[in-house]
Parts: sequence; C-alpha cells; structure tokens
Amino acid sequence: MLVHKAYKFRLYPNKAQEVLIAQTIGCSRFVFNHFLAKWNDTYKETGKGLTYNACSSQLTQLKKELVWLNEVDSIALQSSLKNVADAYSRFFKKQNRAPRFKSKKNNMQSYTTKHTNGNIAIVGNKVKLPKLGLVRFAKSREV
Repeated sequence: MLVHKAYKFRLYPNKAQEVLIAQTIGCSRFVFNHFLAKWNDTYKETGKGLTYNACSSQLTQLKKELVWLNEVDSIALQSSLKNVADAYSRFFKKQNRAPRFKSKKNNMQSYTTKHTNGNIAIVGNKVKLPKLGLVRFAKSREV
C-alpha cells in the first residue's frame, strides 16, 4: 500500500526570497479571483461552469498579456486554477457552497507547488524551491 506523507517546516528566506514569495502568493490569488469571476459569469449566463482545460488555455493567454505573471512559479498558478475547478466541481455535487473570492487581508496566505523533474530537493539544511532557489529551513526531522 502506497502512503503519502506531508511535512511542515519553518522556512527562513532572505529579503529577496520573501519578496518573491509574496509576489507568488499575490499572483496565485489574482489568478484564482480572475478565473472565479469568469466562472461566475459563465455560470450565470449558461447555468454551467467552465472546464479546467478551457481555463488552462486562457491562463497562457493571460500570461502573455500580463508579463508579471511570468516572474513567479507557473506550477503555483496552475495549482490555484485547479483549486477553482475543484471548488466548482464540489459546488455542483452539492458538497460545498459556491466558492468565494480570496482576500489579501486573510491571515492564511499560501501557495502550492508540485515536485516535477527534481525542482524540489533538500540540500543539508536548505530546501530548493522553484524560482526561489535554496531557502534555509528548520530541519526538525529527516524527510
């Protein structure tokens, strides 16, 4: 049986990495809210939502229009798009209420990235993250 585990560690980024993390969180929130608004408009007009694939192709067009979206981790943007699709699929199955817009004032600010082609690795007491490079972290246990 395959068991997936998740670990939480405290990161200690330098000033440049802190700025890039804040930009990534902001861009992820922007993408979530942008496609949530499009999804809401489509739902009001047709009674059905969009699909993840349709939004994914629109994301590439959006990245061409808004150059600042290219500065952050692309997997984080795709992940926030996946979150919108998941939230609406749960809404249509009547498991949850309709998804709401993300706020900058919320205390819980985060983004999600995935391990693809060795982009995340642990080197000593530092973790290598996409676009951030090596970030120091509190290694309380072995991964």
